[in-house]
Order: sequence, then structure tokens, then C-alpha cells
Amino acid sequence: MVRKILFRAVFVALACLLLLGRSALLPSDEGDKVRAYTRPIEFDYVSWTIHALFKKIAQEDLGASRYLNSQQQHDLVIDYIKLVQEQAQTQNLIEAEYTDPSVTNAYQATSGLRSQMKATTARMNQIGPLVESILQGELSNVAASMGLAFGGELIPPVWYHTTEMPTDLIVSPRTVIQTTTDVSLLPGISVDQMETLEDRVSRSLDVSALVVPVGGIGVYPTMVMQTSDLNWMVETIAHEWTHNFLTLRPLGVSYDASPELRTMNETTASISGTEIGTELIRRYYPEFANLTTAGGQQALTVKPAFDFRSEMRTTRVEVDRLLAASKITQAESYMGERRIFFWENGYYIRKLNQAYFAFYGAYADIPGGAAGADPVGPAVRLLRSKSASLSDFLNRISWMTSFSQLQQAVR
Repeated sequence: MVRKILFRAVFVALACLLLLGRSALLPSDEGDKVRAYTRPIEFDYVSWTIHALFKKIAQEDLGASRYLNSQQQHDLVIDYIKLVQEQAQTQNLIEAEYTDPSVTNAYQATSGLRSQMKATTARMNQIGPLVESILQGELSNVAASMGLAFGGELIPPVWYHTTEMPTDLIVSPRTVIQTTTDVSLLPGISVDQMETLEDRVSRSLDVSALVVPVGGIGVYPTMVMQTSDLNWMVETIAHEWTHNFLTLRPLGVSYDASPELRTMNETTASISGTEIGTELIRRYYPEFANLTTAGGQQALTVKPAFDFRSEMRTTRVEVDRLLAASKITQAESYMGERRIFFWENGYYIRKLNQAYFAFYGAYADIPGGAAGADPVGPAVRLLRSKSASLSDFLNRISWMTSFSQLQQAVR
């Protein structure tokens, strides 16, 4: 019991450290100017973290998942995934009734569906904490078997909480693709609110701004979006835990020191998340193994007619070329044309600008895409290929504090 109390005290201290790391993403000058527009709708990480920590401690005290055998744990996770699917389907049916012009009283027509939704949500709330504990334990076992434990324990332990996710306002200069400010906003911001905020920030500060959705955030406990895609979910839990792991080491502490270090962090977490998540699925949910793909989508057996990643890489390379030549207006016009091109090929991008590339370009675990010709992602991938194991890779890159160190390591 003393050991558990000591561990909990350490975990709370870690949570504070990780939370402070998150708040440090706001540079003082520009960040203060941006927050003049965002303060009323900013997400409160402190309140969320305190609430989530108490939930996690309560789950640990109960330890209910330990009373279930492996088959019962497996079945409970699958039941939860099915409930999430059922909830989404029911919500779609309710919305369909409200949009059907032939329905004169949508509230009455959806009475049964709303009762069904209430029952489904109640069951999800009942078993959700158990599912979190089960997946935390399974991921801990997998990560430990990969050599990532210290003295038999993962530091920090895997703690995540499924929640409604904030959105992120990303700000980049117009002259170069680089995240200079990142502010988390309340969940449920409407598209109209996003557009208004982006326009006000862009015009007043002469920057590029974009509000983007996020599926996970590496505070402590980590935040993970609710989803019925088990493959994506476990990879995201592992991705965000990797951020926690890195935050206790120089690479994570230096996350926002430069664009290169940001990309090193995100690409490392993506590689780790994919490897740990894939192994978890193989070990505990083998019936889902053939569905594991980047982005949570099922792999196509034939090459698609339109190669999104290749076309996006082409776009980024040309934008970088134009910006390097100080042709900012031409670069922005080109991105507008390319957005229409992507739209015509079935990829609906609300806004394609410097902030878009600053955010999505940092995730460079797969060749191509929004990273363009940025050399950081390939260097991280090369270091992983030269490493004997995931633990060797993480233990080496996590102590780096510059891109030049990474370049030296892969020569």
C-alpha cells in the first residue's frame, strides 16, 4: 500500500509536469495576441486533468478488470466497440428523421430511438472505465515485453481517458511553414466559429491560421477520442503514451524548441504507436489484425487511382519552393487551386494553407504526404530501421535535443 501511495504521488507530479509542458506551447508575444481572440473558448486542461486523475485513481483502487479472465476482458472490449457503433448509428437515424421533410413531428417520431440512445449511452458509461483499465493493462504488457519497462514498471504508467476532444488552433507565419502558436479550444466549436476565428487571427496578425481536429493529446492521463475503430484507438493510446515517455526525456522537453524537434517528436510517437498498437491487436484481438492501417482505414488491395499522399507531397514541395522565393501570394493561390483539385478527387479539405502543412507535416512516419521533402521524417525512419528494437530506437532518440544529433546518428 505504501508503494502504491508513493507511485500515485509520483504520477500526480508527472501529470503536473506534462500539463505545464502542454501550456508552454504558447510563445509569449504572438501567443498573447492570438489569445486575445481565443480566451473565451479555450479548453481548460487543469480542470480536465484533475477530474481525469481522480477517475484513474478510483479505477486503480477498484481494480475491477483484475477479476475478469482474459476472455471476459476481450469480450468486454468488443462489446464496448459495438456499443459505440450502435450509438453512432442511432444518432444518424435520429438526425435523418429531423431532416426528412415528410416527418411532421420529429421529436415524437424519434421517441424510441432516443430511448435506445439513452440505454446505449448508460451501458457505455458503465463499462467504459473497465475497458480503459483493460486496454491500459494490455498495452502495458505489450510495451514491457518490448523492453520499455524500468524495474518492471512503465514510467509513466499507461493512463488514458476517453473524452470529447478539444480542437486546436494552429498558427503559422505566411512566409514559412512552421507552427508558432497552438491553442486548444473547447469541443464542439461550429464550422462558422472556426472560420470566423481563423479569419480574425489571420487578418489582424498577418499569419496563416487553421482550426484542426485532434484524436489524442499527450497530457496525463492522455486524452483519446471515442471511436469504434479498435485498431486506431490502441495505436492512438500508444502514440500518446509515447509522448508521455518522451516528455520525461530531453526530446519531449524540447518539443516546441524548433520545427525539426516537433517533427522528431510526432514522427517518433507515430512509429511507436503503430508498432505497439499492432502488436497489441495481434496478441489480444487477432480478429482485427488484418484491418490495422495508418489512419484507421482498411488497406486497399489495389493501388487507388488517386494517390493522395503523393499529390499532397507534390503540393508541399511546390509551396515550399514558392515561399523560399518570397512568392507568398502565388503560394497561397496555388494552395487554393490544389484544395479544389483534392476536393474533385474525393478528399474534402476545408482549408489548405501554411498552418495545414505546419500541423500535418509534423507526422512523417509514412513517406510522402504533408511533410513534403522535409528531411526530418526520413531521418527518424532511418534511425528506426537501424535500431535493433523499438526500445533501442526510443532510448536513443529520446535523449536528442537537435536535428543535427539525429543526422549524425544516421550517417
